[in-house]
Formats: sequence, structure tokens, C-alpha cells
Amino acid sequence: MAHLYLGLGTNLGDKEQNLRCAVNMIEERIGKSVSLSSFVVTAPWGFVSDNDFLNAVVCVDTCMKPEEVLSVTQSIEKEMGRTIKSVDGIYHDRIIDIDILLYDNCIIDTDKLKIPHPLMHTRDFVMKPMAEIAPLLVHPVLGKTMYDLYSAL
Repeated sequence: MAHLYLGLGTNLGDKEQNLRCAVNMIEERIGKSVSLSSFVVTAPWGFVSDNDFLNAVVCVDTCMKPEEVLSVTQSIEKEMGRTIKSVDGIYHDRIIDIDILLYDNCIIDTDKLKIPHPLMHTRDFVMKPMAEIAPLLVHPVLGKTMYDLYSAL
């Protein structure tokens, strides 16, 4: 059983319902939720939009391999109505975004999947909820706790 941390974000529609729906689908298809952060309102990151985001982090116990998790999360995004994926740093409004942040202490660097998420430690909307639910968890590459990484932002 692995501890999987997923970052969730939405800036369209009923944002709170979008996050709750995503968490329910994650629990049905990936594994049992161990902890869920508070929902955090944040400004768009990396692009201009009139729509603020609602973000959260969920920790899930899973038996799935990281590549399987990626496939399922992308499926959930599509089912919830996400039609455009962010590519090459070009971001868009979205009904849901699910990012794999951490999978136990695994380090994966392929064309399709990078774990830990390479930008997680630079994003307040990820690190604030991470520090809330796992303050003492150590980043497997940077060697610092989630609390310390959040405090450095």
C-alpha cells in the first residue's frame, strides 16, 4: 500500500462540488482517502483569468502503480468535463485538475510522468494544503519537510 498525494484544483462551475466529486471518484477508483486538506481559494497561477481557483490536497492509500494512477486521474478529469490539458506551460480555466504530487518516496522521471511533481514546492496553492495535512513529510528530492518548503515561499 502506497501513500499517494494528489493536488486538486478547479476554477469553473460549482468549485466546492467539483472538488468533492473528484475526491469521491478518487476514492472509488484509486484508494481510500487518508486525509483531505481544507479548500483554499487562490488566484490563477501561470495565466490570467477572472476566475479564482479552489485547491486542495488529498492523501490516498493505494495499491495502484503510479502509471495506473495517472491514467485514472486523467480519466476522471475527462469524465468531469475537462477538455483542454495544460501543455508546455500554457494554462487554461478548468473544471478540474488532478496532479500527482508524491507517491511514497518514489522518484520517477519519464516523458509521461514526473514524481515528485517538479513544480509543487514553488506553488503556494499546493504547499499550503500539503503543509496542513503532512507537515513533517520529507520531499524525496529536496530533503525538506512540507512545512519547511511552505514556510520558504
